[in-house]
Amino acid sequence: MAFPEPKPRAPELPQKQLKTLDCGQGAVRAVRFNVDGNYCLTCGSDKTLKLWNPLRGTLLRTYSGHGYEVLDAAGSFDNSSLCSGGGDKAVVLWDVASGQAVRKFRGHAGKVNTVQFNEEATIILSGSIDSSIRCWDCRSRRPEPVQTLDEARDGISSVKVSDHEILAGSVDGRVRRYDMRMGQLFSDYVGSPITCICFSRDGQCILVSSLDSTLRLLDKDTGELLGEYTGHKNQEYKLDCCLSERDTHVVSCSEDGKVFFWDLVEGALALTLPVGPGVVQSLSFHPTEPCLLTAMAGSIQCWREEAYEAEGGAG
Repeated sequence: MAFPEPKPRAPELPQKQLKTLDCGQGAVRAVRFNVDGNYCLTCGSDKTLKLWNPLRGTLLRTYSGHGYEVLDAAGSFDNSSLCSGGGDKAVVLWDVASGQAVRKFRGHAGKVNTVQFNEEATIILSGSIDSSIRCWDCRSRRPEPVQTLDEARDGISSVKVSDHEILAGSVDGRVRRYDMRMGQLFSDYVGSPITCICFSRDGQCILVSSLDSTLRLLDKDTGELLGEYTGHKNQEYKLDCCLSERDTHVVSCSEDGKVFFWDLVEGALALTLPVGPGVVQSLSFHPTEPCLLTAMAGSIQCWREEAYEAEGGAG
């Protein structure tokens, strides 16, 4: 006789606030987990980038070298390098251990909204309000980008990279996907300025947030609309969205001080997390665990599932 398969665990959502860290760097423009989720980066309006252990609440290092506020940052796959972009139009490559700026790439004509490493961390991709994505070679001394993608008709708000694809969201209301293997460009029109885009963790779908207070889930290959998620407020600011660690829920910042979780398949609102009285500027979901970081004003908040116990008892 065959036993029924055990039901998979219901996904737990991070709704218990573990910690609030005052980052001491002006307004936090972005918070980003590193690749394995052990550390996070915060981008400050005071021109600094900081590296933290968010669960312990400890500051590990401060990176100074931007001439204006830092708007985005990313870590490399091996945790040895960071890249950042900011209001000074510069893209900076950092050595994690020494805290030094290794290279500064200049060439954008406007502030840099978004930065990403490719999978091998040999190239930094940066997206700017100058409507271009530039690809910088981390290993060469060449000052100019190895490639410039300038198909967008307005500023680039968000860029993501997979092993052979570049995904870009633009204020012109289009999601563009560059297939580097095939040398092809695919474009889907959303119709409202895009604030954030991301791949689902299984790589099959694209999540898009835009200034009509709507998130849309698109099939990556066909562009078909698979779901729409509403209830949050996003009409003015560039806010983050993402998927939970198991692709079960869609998550978004909101301008009314909350984070919204929707069931990915059913589209129903699953949880509203009250963060505080301001705009939730940024969020980052842990790669493998139900853990969420949010940024509001000058601090970040770390959230875990209800059953979570911090090491050494409740902390």
